[in-house]
Amino acid sequence: MINELSGITPEAEQSIQKARKRIIESIGKNMDLYGITLSTGLLYGLMFFQNKPMTLDEMGEAMEMSKTSMSTGIRTLLDLNMVNKVWEKGSRKDQYEVERDWHQTFTDFFAIKWRKAVEMNLQALRKSQTELRTLADEHPGEELLQSYIGLDMEKIDQAIGYYLWLDRLIDTLESGEIFSLVPKKPQ
Repeated sequence: MINELSGITPEAEQSIQKARKRIIESIGKNMDLYGITLSTGLLYGLMFFQNKPMTLDEMGEAMEMSKTSMSTGIRTLLDLNMVNKVWEKGSRKDQYEVERDWHQTFTDFFAIKWRKAVEMNLQALRKSQTELRTLADEHPGEELLQSYIGLDMEKIDQAIGYYLWLDRLIDTLESGEIFSLVPKKPQ
């Protein structure tokens, strides 16, 4: 970890670093919820405790990993809006800092992931629905086939209903309306 602690006793610094390390490890282990590798989660945890933006070189040095590994991790975190690229006057290297608003990070992440899932699944469901309707229209007198198609259509309708509900949930995340339903701080 980059040492920015100065002016305190070595014992106090050691205690702070121990507390930070515990949190960083916990963050790293729990990032699988977001589909993020342990090393990228540890990188996020490291950056969380920095009081200034970091370059890829600084990250690599602090984590004892290659610049390439840091670049891959940062790209993942950027794509999920968990870190931001920042500009610093006089610096030619890209610098990054974590998004400090974890509520926003949560809503961005799940909105991005769920929106992709909703679009992909609705497309598949609607295509299958159209194909089954066509099949049913082509074979009106085949009761067994109509029965199978009917059962599948009921399941498809239920799944479409779920994804339309999920789409509305995503809208509440993206609009921030979710925080009027579930406030950031307890009342």
